Amino acid sequence: MISDALAVLSGSAVGFTLGLVGGGGSILAVPLLLYVVGIKNPHVAIGTSALAVSVNAFANLIAHSRAGNVKWPCAIVFGVSGVAGAFIGSTLGKLVDGEKLVFLFGLVMIAVALAMLRPRQSEGDPAVRINPAIAARLVGIGLLTGLLAGFFGIGGGFLIVPGIMLGSGMAMLNAVGSSLFSVGAFGLTTAATYAYDGLVDWRIAAEFVAGGIVGGVAGIALAGRLSASKGLLNRIFASLVLTVAAYVLWRSSAAWM
Repeated sequence: MISDALAVLSGSAVGFTLGLVGGGGSILAVPLLLYVVGIKNPHVAIGTSALAVSVNAFANLIAHSRAGNVKWPCAIVFGVSGVAGAFIGSTLGKLVDGEKLVFLFGLVMIAVALAMLRPRQSEGDPAVRINPAIAARLVGIGLLTGLLAGFFGIGGGFLIVPGIMLGSGMAMLNAVGSSLFSVGAFGLTTAATYAYDGLVDWRIAAEFVAGGIVGGVAGIALAGRLSASKGLLNRIFASLVLTVAAYVLWRSSAAWM
């Protein structure tokens, strides 16, 4: 009962931060599952997190698609190539010792926090159309991004958004909406490879998703009121991620000794 409640609350926290500050919030899913919910096996935490992040991403994709923010041709090319990378990455990730993988995950958290501190670019072409040159760039960047997302079991939105913008030249809003297809596809691929080896806790994943939906609604509602303070919120959240990263590195550092 306690772990069930903690799973819902942890999912709510991730959903709330995602709704409030945008990309990067799902990076907290694995530490919460390990150190709050109490999942003992790091690989199970990664597989369960990947499934929960995937479901939430696809749910948010629907809203962005209805708003016309998704450039489907670019999103599909990037996502499909990235799925191949995610499959390779998740297969390799399962071969790495769990505690060592968590330590590397802590380093990725630092990269996410630093990326959040950088100002987001709003430039880009909102009317961009895919062509052979753009498709080739999206395939290459998508493959690499999927590989990293699969290896660490993360949504990878902080990588996917700039990756899609670099490959296609689309506007920021379109990149955010289009990225959700890849976040969902990468997460689903990673979760499937982990589930094949029994490394997904389905009950906790469902509770995490349910909490995430509720938290996301609350975060989005508050974000509208605090829109003028978005930069400050990003800095505060990035500081939180850095703090959690330090804790993760400390807890898992023994694996390298």
